[in-house]
Amino acid sequence: MEHRNLKIFPILTTERLNLRQLLDSYVQEIFLLRSNTLINKYLDRQPSKTLKDALGFIENIKNNSLTYWAITRKENEKLVGTICLFDVSEEQKKCEIGYELLREYQGKGIMTEAANKIIKYSNQTLGLKTIDAYTHKDNESSINFIKKLKFKRMDSVDETNSKLILFRLNISNKNK
Repeated sequence: MEHRNLKIFPILTTERLNLRQLLDSYVQEIFLLRSNTLINKYLDRQPSKTLKDALGFIENIKNNSLTYWAITRKENEKLVGTICLFDVSEEQKKCEIGYELLREYQGKGIMTEAANKIIKYSNQTLGLKTIDAYTHKDNESSINFIKKLKFKRMDSVDETNSKLILFRLNISNKNK
């Protein structure tokens, strides 16, 4: 569910990054993200097989989401990854976060910078209090990343996939 108060796509900035709406010109990078077997190893989604698949994905996101950001570097606007909020519940004041980064940009603090901005935006602009993140039990880099952001492992098990671990961040007092 999209947050109803949003009218235009929110562009967010950090020291090194712009978080902006996906553009058709990012088709090559989206294709690489959605077709790379290492990036997609722990994700339950159909990989892009062609540039047309990737372009279809971009069009779908552009038409249906105000909470799915392209992560671009300020100096050249090159897409390096994506980050999104989904399953937003205004009633429960919570959502889920998802993220992916091209392999050559991993380990450089880019996703941490982007995620911290999204967490702050989630609380200060959208009024959310809780963010969930599911990650595969064998995805050590994602688990370490989520822990670095201060998400806490929950005892809950995903009933549809027992290999997923739930982490939760209470942001009601964070970023104020």
